[in-house]
Amino acid sequence: MTDANDPLKPDDFPLEADKERVRCQNGKPIATTKDEAMAHEIAERLNAEEHRREEDKWSA
Repeated sequence: MTDANDPLKPDDFPLEADKERVRCQNGKPIATTKDEAMAHEIAERLNAEEHRREEDKWSA
């Protein structure tokens, strides 16, 4: 897992769900969840948020 103070960087995206873990695109685990569905939900939401951030950068 990453250190709690280690923020995600744009290079970490897109995130992937692997069973009960959420991983960066390079395979580094960033979170463990109680079940697979939660891991998928977290990865999906964080990916969507990062996508919105990137769109905001380009629209400014």
